Amino acid sequence: MAQEYVWETPEEINLALAGRMRNIRRRRAISQERLSQISGVSFGSVKRFETTGQISLLSLTKLSVALGCADEIRNLFTQVPYRNIEEVIREGR
Repeated sequence: MAQEYVWETPEEINLALAGRMRNIRRRRAISQERLSQISGVSFGSVKRFETTGQISLLSLTKLSVALGCADEIRNLFTQVPYRNIEEVIREGR
């Protein structure tokens, strides 16, 4: 099997995701405090996520729902292509 090279660290990927979520929040003219209120995610967690990219999956989902982006979470990993025929066969078992 070929080695897949990743050019970003997991932390960099998380920070990019946090930046995209922050941009959506700003576009919708919602403050971090208001997002915290409507999502049920603590203000500190919202602030930490936007600063560091660190957040639990449940909190990320809550923020996505509050921002009207639940489909983005719902559709994660739905379009992953098969790498080879063996993966097709294994999935069918």
